Amino acid sequence: MEYIVIIISAIFVNNVILAQFLGICPFLGVSSKVSTAAGMSGAVLFVMTLATIVTYLIQNYLLNPYGLEFLQTISFILVIAALVQMVEIILKKTVPSLYQALGIFLPLITTNCAVLGVAILTIQKDYNLIEGVVFTIATALGFALAMILFAGIREHLELMQVPKGMRGVPVALVTAGILALAFMGFANLV
Repeated sequence: MEYIVIIISAIFVNNVILAQFLGICPFLGVSSKVSTAAGMSGAVLFVMTLATIVTYLIQNYLLNPYGLEFLQTISFILVIAALVQMVEIILKKTVPSLYQALGIFLPLITTNCAVLGVAILTIQKDYNLIEGVVFTIATALGFALAMILFAGIREHLELMQVPKGMRGVPVALVTAGILALAFMGFANLV
């Protein structure tokens, strides 16, 4: 039952984008097409999961035992940067079209505060490794849900008659706000 609560909470109630407002840069930048939003979501899922596992091990087997907790943020950022470089190389070789579509936003996963935030939250919530991985995967699925929903809405808005002053970014921001308000309705579930 505990894992179900973690999953529902991470996907819907405390959605990393729509409730905690982490990862807004890729949310706004890569969400113009569902395909690129799905690709970014997959890359974030991969990086976030591996980063949580590696940072958990670093925190519990290196930083805590040697009293180096003050190096948490910098060591976590270094781990995330290395993983993003690995993803970038893999995508460039295996899926060049997705690599081109993600463009500058792929290296920005390194600075995506959602990835760092989840790694730190796993430690702060005192999850064990399994709970941390479940939390991370659920958070990444919540990230994907928000990205793909928003991208679908944005694609649909491109086909609609939107007033001239609201086209593009303004209607996207209003839509993001309404989507965040809709997710606030899940707050009473858990």
